[in-house]
Formats: sequence, structure tokens, C-alpha cells
Amino acid sequence: MWGLILVLLISFLQIGLFSIGGGYATIPLIQEQVVNIHKWLTFQEFTDIITISQMTPGPIGVNSATFTGLQIAGIPGALAATFGSIFPSCILVSILALVYCKYKETSAISNILSSLRPAVVALITAAGFSMFQT
Repeated sequence: MWGLILVLLISFLQIGLFSIGGGYATIPLIQEQVVNIHKWLTFQEFTDIITISQMTPGPIGVNSATFTGLQIAGIPGALAATFGSIFPSCILVSILALVYCKYKETSAISNILSSLRPAVVALITAAGFSMFQT
């Protein structure tokens, strides 16, 4: 049981680390981990979780992680998945806030932010296309 929770935590740490662009950007990453790689859920079960996550209050990415962890390993799984999905963001945002406050007047920061926009649009489009196919 604890091995499953550890794998769940590591999977959602990866999702939290690489999901740039908000909650909808996490959907294809969660799908890849829980449906394709680990096969913890079927695609239909995953789609049901996304539907429930959209109906409940709160960010869809965190709700999806919580409901997925709950489905896979109960309450400990929900806690592990939720923590894993939000922890990298908390660390990265804290570091980025410090860097931004120090260098906000430079053109490099402006260029970096401009270059991230297409990636965010692509991730959201991929999530929408995946949901549209079902």
C-alpha cells in the first residue's frame, strides 16, 4: 500500500513540476501518468473524474489530483496526489517571485514570459482536444 502511495506521490510531483499554464494544462499530464503509464484508471474513469473535478469548487488540476488519488489509494492516495501536485508550484512560485522582484525591469524577463505563452496555449488545446474526442 505504501509503495503505491509513494509512486502516486512521485507521479504527481512530476505532474506538478511540469504543468505550466494552470489547471487545464495538468489534464493531459495526469492522463498520461494514470491512464497510459501506470494504468491505474481506464480512460472512462479518468473522464468521469475530470467531469466531477469541473463541477466541484476549486482549481480543476488540484481537484483532479485529489479525486484521482482517492480513486487509486483512498484518503492517503488523495493526500499524496494533492500534495504532489501543489508542492512543486509552491516552491517554484516562491523562487520565481524572488527572481522577478529582483530583475523585473530587465528585457530578459519580458522575453521569457512572452516565449511561454505558446506552450500554455498548446497544452490547453491538447486537453480540450483530448476531451472532445470522447
